Amino acid sequence: MFEQTFKNLDDILRKEAGCASELDYTEQTSWLLFLKYLDDLEAARATDAELRGQVYTPIIDAAHRWGLWAAPKDAAGRLDHNRAKTGPDLIAYVNRELFPYLESFKGRATSADTIEYKIGEIFGEIRNKFQSGYSLRDAIDAIDGLSFGSQTQKHELSELYEAKIKNMGNAGRNGGEYYTPRPLIRAMIKVVKPTLNDTIYDGAAGSCGFLCEAYDYLLPLAKTTADRERLLKRTFFAKEKKSLAYVIGTMNMILHGIEAPNIVHTNTLAEPVLDIQEKDRFDVILANPPFGGKERPEIQQNFPIKTGETAYLFLQHFIKSLRAGGSAAVVIKNTFLSNTDNASVALRRELLESCNLHTVLDMPSGTFQGAGVKTVVLFFDKGEPTRSIWYYRLDPGRNMGKTNPLNDADMADFIERQASFAEGPNAWSVAADTLDPVTFDLTVRNPNAPEAEALRSPQEILDEIAALDADSAEILARVRELL
Repeated sequence: MFEQTFKNLDDILRKEAGCASELDYTEQTSWLLFLKYLDDLEAARATDAELRGQVYTPIIDAAHRWGLWAAPKDAAGRLDHNRAKTGPDLIAYVNRELFPYLESFKGRATSADTIEYKIGEIFGEIRNKFQSGYSLRDAIDAIDGLSFGSQTQKHELSELYEAKIKNMGNAGRNGGEYYTPRPLIRAMIKVVKPTLNDTIYDGAAGSCGFLCEAYDYLLPLAKTTADRERLLKRTFFAKEKKSLAYVIGTMNMILHGIEAPNIVHTNTLAEPVLDIQEKDRFDVILANPPFGGKERPEIQQNFPIKTGETAYLFLQHFIKSLRAGGSAAVVIKNTFLSNTDNASVALRRELLESCNLHTVLDMPSGTFQGAGVKTVVLFFDKGEPTRSIWYYRLDPGRNMGKTNPLNDADMADFIERQASFAEGPNAWSVAADTLDPVTFDLTVRNPNAPEAEALRSPQEILDEIAALDADSAEILARVRELL
């Protein structure tokens, strides 16, 4: 039933003039899902309070409750069409009354880790893109048929939402910023092996895929109420700069069962890295920071190693944010391993001297849809210098792409060998003292299969050209704004 509802929603959104892409579909579905989730949560809390003989004070006031404006019911429990807003009246209400009311919660919330604060953040950042009140009415009716009552229902909804995020990632370059293939995330988590006592952080959270997968990994280990309480409230932490990603990430965590996720809507890189103190550090870091971005000079001033490359600034942030003895797994483009500019060399040296870079996983082209660059995953522990690096070149035996995405079976050999740093046709070790002491070059060179690097496919080259064109267009647009 849920799957059909999501298909119906997509059909409605495709016909809506205000929604032009999968990104819009996911954003608009998100705020509607959030309000329906909130209504179900309030109903459950009210019932629980009644059973305890207590009085429950709702978060949303009576005038703005889902059951009044979105889905008023008649005596038989069916939608009361006479009271349900629709058409221009519905659009006017949502834009002029509902969103401003919900946005006001941010200023009234007691702290950032409350659901009230999340309400204010979400509705202060996104806008209703429905232009037709009749399309919005159809979407509301579809959403109203969903129920968040049981864990089984939440699990099914979270899987459907993940599929929607994946579609958004496949829709193009911008969407791809929010989606890391889940088999890769699961493999990274299995190597890092977080525990229930760890704090887990992603400073470039996107759709919170890393934290959701880490939650699924740890949930079976939470045997007591105290374990579950810790898992829900004091284990997962995130920061995200972009509004859409913040909303999607928040909804994704909620659908996985985390009621008030510890996601801060902020530019992670605006924080001076030298100001990070012990209380700000985490036991585990899992991340895929954006690569190819450029940061302004004032942001670069927050870092000892000055560079405009966003991913390199994030890597500095992650090294400083990791506790001594903590573990990290970070996706980065493979040119980091070999670039000879001052920033790349200095950052490699910093990583090798302050951390044990024990594993480098070389991913095949096409792992990330729409990205014209190859990536590697760096696995490192904080506190001891690198003595030996174990490399693994992943070869799934096929061309990766939208119709041939990465799967869990592709990662099995890597996970098995990594446990003992076992060598093989695609796995080898390099002693740190054999690295070039000037460049600290970490290039992936398989001694078991010396060969020329494979030529990039025409599609990869076209993807990169498209990416560069998009960058140029964005820069020109900024220049025009200044004129």
